[in-house]
Amino acid sequence: MPATASLPIASLHTYSEKPGQTTFRSKQSLRDRTDRSWQIILFKRYRSDSLQGLYLRLVGFPGLVTVDSQKPLTIATGSSLQWQVATELDPQTAALPDYVGQYNVMSVLSELSGDIPLQIEIALGDGSTAELVVPPFAVHEWRELTAMSPTSTS
Repeated sequence: MPATASLPIASLHTYSEKPGQTTFRSKQSLRDRTDRSWQIILFKRYRSDSLQGLYLRLVGFPGLVTVDSQKPLTIATGSSLQWQVATELDPQTAALPDYVGQYNVMSVLSELSGDIPLQIEIALGDGSTAELVVPPFAVHEWRELTAMSPTSTS
């Protein structure tokens, strides 16, 4: 069987959380360079057709990692593009556990022009860095989610 038969299945989901509120979400599970598992969740939420933000939430395993929320997330294309993104919670989230980091990535994703792998560096509480590679299929899904809106899915 050809290798292309095992391509990942898209995991884009739309949630009508309450009247007038819609959230679009992409969820992937990736491993960092030291083989720790992370859930990578990209989501954007609309309230009354007004965009609240586009957020990347990185969830490590409780007890194994502590995300340093005082340091920015680094996202790079591996070539010349690199972004530093500060921690930012969406309006509905008061706090997150210490093994979770969340960042507004609207400016990053608006600058991507292709489905190229992204390198993500997450600052950890012990001074080290977790390094993840987001594969092209996930970047493609993120770019699709970026284009979605409540009016485009009606």
